[in-house]
Amino acid sequence: MAEKDVIQADWLNGMAFEVELEGHRLVLDVQDEKGESRGPRPKPLLLAALAGCTGMDVIYMLKKMRVPVEKFRLIVEGSLTTEHPKQYSKTHVIYEFTGHNLPAEKLKQAIELSQEKYCGVSATIKKAMPLTWEMKIMES
Repeated sequence: MAEKDVIQADWLNGMAFEVELEGHRLVLDVQDEKGESRGPRPKPLLLAALAGCTGMDVIYMLKKMRVPVEKFRLIVEGSLTTEHPKQYSKTHVIYEFTGHNLPAEKLKQAIELSQEKYCGVSATIKKAMPLTWEMKIMES
């Protein structure tokens, strides 16, 4: 049988739901007149999942390559449609690395491995919309 993830979402009140993910509780809500802003909205969590998935891949591979990164930031942009159902029409990831004499080719290789082979969130998103990325390197 295929592996699967299962979550449970329990309605709290108003627009809020509590979700349990691997033993961690997360409240989802809306941040307008319909909700109480008790937690993040659901759609941006997709962007957060993308950042976490590809970020973990990249850091793991850079450690294996013995590339010392001082700081690493991901900025994930999701362009929303204006019509309902409002959905992301494209995503863009900016990988920002800070360090001393960082090898650009190894950073690029780690990103490409994540985007093309390992990150399941990227693979899922790419089936629904374009996903682009860029890399920025800052000298410390």
